[in-house]
Amino acid sequence: MTTRLVVLISGNGSNLQAILDACAGGALPARVVAVFSNKAEAYGLVRASQAGVPAIVLPQAKDIHRRDYDALLAGHVAHYRPDYVILAGWMRLLTSAFLERFPQRVINLHPALPGAFPGTRAIERAYAAWQAGEIDRSGVMVHLVPDEGVDDGPVLAIEKIRFQQGEFLEAFEKRVHQVEHRLLVRTLKQVFQGKI
Repeated sequence: MTTRLVVLISGNGSNLQAILDACAGGALPARVVAVFSNKAEAYGLVRASQAGVPAIVLPQAKDIHRRDYDALLAGHVAHYRPDYVILAGWMRLLTSAFLERFPQRVINLHPALPGAFPGTRAIERAYAAWQAGEIDRSGVMVHLVPDEGVDDGPVLAIEKIRFQQGEFLEAFEKRVHQVEHRLLVRTLKQVFQGKI
């Protein structure tokens, strides 16, 4: 049976593209059944449409409380009966109003190692820490999202990335994204096969 995925995005959607390509090529035994974004301008919506996947925009109105928005989002996502919800560049913290609808089935990708640089701009913050001589490596992790903690759920996989002497931020960021695409697909496959 093919695993049903709903992917949540907020931006470019390169990790979504990695999932779509892996599904289409048979490397990932899954199917993306819907893509949701809280931002109408997110290019990931174009990627979804080009792949024939429903691309749904659901921005948070200014007058709606976070929990109410999350409950509304959860209802729309549940309509697609996902086995897993994948946060691939989703730039909002989800409350229990969403997470409790999909217990142990929400998976997040974060461009940092466990416990390091939670939240937004993790790549830039890690690079700045390296420039300051505080660290010599960063990395990428894939983890479950069981509660409202920020990038601190049970870790499914990590890959460390060493900084390279003289490397500019743009080059480091490109390497991080390459690791993200590979690690996310590999980890999802292991989860779906019951190996994690």
